[in-house]
Amino acid sequence: MSLKELQLPPLLHYESNSRGSQRHITGRISKSKSIKTKRGETSSDFSPWPAEVTYQIVQKPRKKIHHGSLAKPHFLEQLECHLKREVEALDTHGPKVQELRLQVYQEVFGYLIEEFKTYKPILSAIKNEYDITLAHLREQIRDLLPLRAKLVLVSEQCEQTILDLKVQERDEIRALNQECQHLQDVIKSMRRQQSALQIQVDHLKEDLATQYQLYRDERDARKLLITRISTMHSTQDTEHDDNNKEVESEDPMVVKMALQVCREDLTKAQVELNRLEAEYSDVVPRREWDNLNRMHEETLMKLETLQTDFDQMKSEYDTLLEVHCQSSPAVLHSNQSVLQHGSDNKHIVTTPRPNWEQCSDILGGSERCRELFEGQSSQKKLEILLQEINGQKEFFIGLGTSSDVPIYLQYEGKIKNLKLKKTDVIRVLKDIWRNKTTENEKNDASRDLQEFLHSYLVEQYTDKAGDWAYSLMESIQNNLKDDFICLFNDILTGKVDESIYHGQTQLLSHLLKVLIQSDITQCGSLTVTEFSEALKKAFPMKSDQGIEELLTTAQTEFGSNGVRIAYQTLYTEDTDGRHKEFLSLVKKQATAERLQYISELRVQLEGKGEVNAEHLRTAFKSIDPSLDSETLDWYLSVAFKTKECELQDQALNTEVVLQRLSVANVKRAGPV
Repeated sequence: MSLKELQLPPLLHYESNSRGSQRHITGRISKSKSIKTKRGETSSDFSPWPAEVTYQIVQKPRKKIHHGSLAKPHFLEQLECHLKREVEALDTHGPKVQELRLQVYQEVFGYLIEEFKTYKPILSAIKNEYDITLAHLREQIRDLLPLRAKLVLVSEQCEQTILDLKVQERDEIRALNQECQHLQDVIKSMRRQQSALQIQVDHLKEDLATQYQLYRDERDARKLLITRISTMHSTQDTEHDDNNKEVESEDPMVVKMALQVCREDLTKAQVELNRLEAEYSDVVPRREWDNLNRMHEETLMKLETLQTDFDQMKSEYDTLLEVHCQSSPAVLHSNQSVLQHGSDNKHIVTTPRPNWEQCSDILGGSERCRELFEGQSSQKKLEILLQEINGQKEFFIGLGTSSDVPIYLQYEGKIKNLKLKKTDVIRVLKDIWRNKTTENEKNDASRDLQEFLHSYLVEQYTDKAGDWAYSLMESIQNNLKDDFICLFNDILTGKVDESIYHGQTQLLSHLLKVLIQSDITQCGSLTVTEFSEALKKAFPMKSDQGIEELLTTAQTEFGSNGVRIAYQTLYTEDTDGRHKEFLSLVKKQATAERLQYISELRVQLEGKGEVNAEHLRTAFKSIDPSLDSETLDWYLSVAFKTKECELQDQALNTEVVLQRLSVANVKRAGPV
């Protein structure tokens, strides 16, 4: 169907600069036949556009037809029929049905463009823009389809991760519930023990009251007996004096009768005396009663003190368990041991002489105190003590603020000497380690101990941080014979890596955990066999000789009778804050095993002047195949003084690498 048969609305005329095109189009329109309407009339409603006009827009008025609605053009009906037929021929359930429908509409639109020559440029431009946009959108869809599959895969992985986390959380909750139940059982056991002790105290009170009544009766009887005996003696003395004066004048018969009466009285007195001795033979004298009464009052006071200490210790113990404190378990169990055995220590009989051991902090430790006071009289010891006190500095001179001075000692001027005791030093150092462990758990990276010590002193003591810093270093230098203080000083000065301290703490904590788990009866002690099995479980790679040495030391230290070992007593500390021989031996054996491990690594690297990360990794795998990759990366970072993620193929001297590893917590992961 041609354009001439269509009915079109009037068109707007616009100015065109291309006059040749206008003449050509005008000629075509002038030669065309008149377009007829539905009633057969010639329509004059068509605009002669594009006609040749000059800078104006001409629009002829349309004639209105009042014959009702206009009929559709035949070409339009053909297009609609073609469109309907093509759309119905499509399979609505087939793939890409929407693209096929769009293709049909594109064909119809193409027919329109071809027929409407006048509008072809603008319609073609519109069609091209739509095609370009559709092509762009299809390209985006093709790019997004792989992302959709990836999104599904990531969603499945996230769901699996969530399920794994739920399982892990369920296991942790179950473990915490079991631990809570275990602690509740321990509390019940302690309450039963407390009830039993209270019953014993009540029985002792009743026995003491009964004994007191017997002592009081005995005292009264003895007083009466003494009074009667004194009266009898005074009467006999008086009669004897009178007889001596009147012996010449008395009648023999009277004397005989008096003698008979005296014998009768003597017999009665002897019978009474025998009766009193039989009745009051078990009576305690008053002085002994007073001593017993005083001891009873002291025992009651000690019992109240112990009960208060027990309640306080129980509260602290519960608090520590709730917050999972990472502090040394030796402190906790030392308090428990003091609670259990504190009453025995208070029964030690002291003398009026001074306790010179209290001066050990001033003189630089217990060993130096014993060296100075050995074989000296009290007067000489006093003179030595005064000399040492007078020799101590009252002030320090600050080292300045230069970069070569440690940050915690960068102060100027006079600094007061606080003259810290050893117990104060140990308390501060333990608090420093406790705070640093907490900070390490919160942060991924661990701060240097010097920086942490400076921030700790400034935070705790503000304006007196310099006094504490210099006084603390002075006391540390005077007590380097103590293992705990010496280790802190070595870590602070960079001689030893900080992991050594954390490794020792974890080692003792792991041993205590295994001992508690082995204590099925929860009585605080294990048999020799159970203790030996617990040691083997805690240290599976330790030799039989090492296990036997630990067992012998524990028995010797505890004074065991060969039946049971109170393992909690092994974790107590002395007055200087030092561990006992058993725990010291555990740490010594761990150090020896660590050095043996480094020796095996040295043999593996023998002959190599320099070593890189790959060579060192291979050497570790050769002597310790069970070593996991994460721990191995940390060993390499310690050896090359770099982060685990920044290990490069750099070579270092073998001795330097071995020296760095020997002062860090490098230990064997699996059996030889």
